[in-house]
Amino acid sequence: MRVRVLFFGVLKEVVGRTEEQLQLEPGTDIGRLFDLCASRFPALAKHSAALLFSRNREFAGRSERLEEGDEVAFLPPVSGGAPRPARLVPQPEEARQDPVLCALTREPIETRSLVQLLQQGTDGAVVVFEGVVRNHSGGRATRFLEYEAYEPMAVAKMREICEALRQEFPVHRIGMVHRLGRLQIGEASVVIVITSEHRAHAFAACREAIDQLKRVVPIWKKEHFADGAVWVEGEQPATVDCTHREEL
Repeated sequence: MRVRVLFFGVLKEVVGRTEEQLQLEPGTDIGRLFDLCASRFPALAKHSAALLFSRNREFAGRSERLEEGDEVAFLPPVSGGAPRPARLVPQPEEARQDPVLCALTREPIETRSLVQLLQQGTDGAVVVFEGVVRNHSGGRATRFLEYEAYEPMAVAKMREICEALRQEFPVHRIGMVHRLGRLQIGEASVVIVITSEHRAHAFAACREAIDQLKRVVPIWKKEHFADGAVWVEGEQPATVDCTHREEL
């Protein structure tokens, strides 16, 4: 059987490519697939303990058996639709009924436009979270950041998070937009907007939204310094600005 294997973040630099097409014996599981790849690219082995895997854009364990045509991704710990909508313009009323808006973009995020798309007359509070690129990390001056994602899976997981939050908290609408590509100092890497009747629920949902995004959405960050660059794994985003507006 034939499967497609995808590599992201530091792994694509380890193997020197973004994907492989492999012919496997029937009944091969993900663990065996990884072992085969590690035999071809020995440097993969040192990442084994920290890796996550997905099969057809859903998280999967090493014991899960593969089938013909499967897409398997090797996922380093995350750091953190279709790309673009970069410019979030007003939409027809029928397109505004969905209480969840999730997107990836390679253009600057227009926070105010996102708020305008989501806010309605029944809202008494709007909480906005912005993760912003700062100019230093670990005592080193940061020049710029690069973000990449397993894009179809990332948007699906973002939406799962938002739908779960709407079940857990009495909030109205949720927007979650993440930048990809090269970001300069001071630019927003992620924006989350929560609307609700009362501020307490919106604040709680907003905090949970970014915590979940940084744990499970396959997005990776590479920091560039004057003397080199490094992939960041399992860390929180850069400087965060969290504000809210509430009707009195």
